[in-house]
Amino acid sequence: MVAEDIKISLSETIKRTDTVQSFRFLSQKKIDFIAGQFLQIFFDEASWDNKELNKYLSFSSSPTKEYIEVTKRLGESNFSQRLRNLKPSDAVLIRAPLGNCIFKEEYKKTGFLIGGIGITPVISIIEYIKDKEINTDVCLLYSNRSEEEIAFRKELDNWQGINKNIRVHYFVSDQPPKEKNIAFSRIDRLNVEKHMPDLKERIIFIFGPPKMVEAMKGLCLELGMNPDTIKTEMFIGY
Repeated sequence: MVAEDIKISLSETIKRTDTVQSFRFLSQKKIDFIAGQFLQIFFDEASWDNKELNKYLSFSSSPTKEYIEVTKRLGESNFSQRLRNLKPSDAVLIRAPLGNCIFKEEYKKTGFLIGGIGITPVISIIEYIKDKEINTDVCLLYSNRSEEEIAFRKELDNWQGINKNIRVHYFVSDQPPKEKNIAFSRIDRLNVEKHMPDLKERIIFIFGPPKMVEAMKGLCLELGMNPDTIKTEMFIGY
């Protein structure tokens, strides 16, 4: 798939947590992408190298959908402000699709070691597996600082409720959770061995900030995984 520059228009926004928001867009031209890929949004079309206003965001929707969705933890940056101020029907220029950390339907077992906003491309992948009824075993270990920061919790709970091949394990690190099915822990060796005893049989995806990606990749290698079965993508300047 060759990346193209395409104009899209905002259709709706969805609040995921107090700080995380999704933006759904419609396009007159079908945007073909593979689950796991990302796009680049241009708020400064006059200066393509403007890293402050032209940023990369993962697709957080399945390729099966009529819309495309991106999701971001909104801060005080100019880019976040521009996203926050978008109104329905506002047009935005994007370049898509981008990225090679993708899901393939022949993967029979997948695993995800994810922290925070790294969940966005995972949502695209799992939703695609669910929509297409692909026979792939999915195990997601998903860590956040608190249970209030767990984005897409409703969707993930629903998908594992309707598809027995999808399993999600939640972790929080900063304060004890109220719910018993959320672990007060980090994703460490013991938790990986507990929830993915068949780790070496899986294709493992790791998305997120560089430090977390390196830590999780190192853990997988310590546990004897083949490097070729570890798919990583670092979110830089997010």
